[in-house]
Amino acid sequence: MAMYVSNKDETVRLFKNPVLEYFSHIHPATPVVVYVPVVVWMLIWSAQVLAWYQLIVIALLGLIGWTLFEYVFHRFVFHYEPKSQWGKKLHFLVHGVHHDYPRDRTRLVMPLLVSVPLATLLYFAYGAILPSGWHEGFFAGFVAGYVAYDSIHYMTHHWPMRGRIGRFLKAYHMKHHYVDDRSAFGVSNPLWDYVFATTPQQKSLDQRVSNAH
Repeated sequence: MAMYVSNKDETVRLFKNPVLEYFSHIHPATPVVVYVPVVVWMLIWSAQVLAWYQLIVIALLGLIGWTLFEYVFHRFVFHYEPKSQWGKKLHFLVHGVHHDYPRDRTRLVMPLLVSVPLATLLYFAYGAILPSGWHEGFFAGFVAGYVAYDSIHYMTHHWPMRGRIGRFLKAYHMKHHYVDDRSAFGVSNPLWDYVFATTPQQKSLDQRVSNAH
């Protein structure tokens, strides 16, 4: 995969169909507007069933669950390397375009045509596992994590992020784009990169050890 083609805030046409092309672009505030009410509604629903401390625990578990989902999806879906031409074209549409045009502000968050069906599927999947109340609380934390992820992703590309944490997250994600796209898969946080040894530093150390042998 090319590390990047353009470092300008510009876009490239993906679809000949004008409807598909229109919906491949999304305003970065859209996930906040669409999903924050979902989070609030799920918390209210869950609060009718659970005690406040139970709700906090299950929502935090949902948030942690999102961070793992973010890591796994980014590493194994977005960075899957297909062999067929069809697979390569699909990969470019899904994530490759972001690496070639990393500052395109209209394609920095997930389009609703993708996020809504995926969220619906996961909502019912969690409902099949967790009882009422716990289900909604977990999903609230999970979706809150998604909103944070999309917002942080946009900010790392377009905001100065002057605070200590902000500077770290921005620098960390830029390493994924401009140093090694096989590391730093966590965008909202580096937790699972440390767990699975895919931080840029760990990847470089593993490579040096491998070369030494």
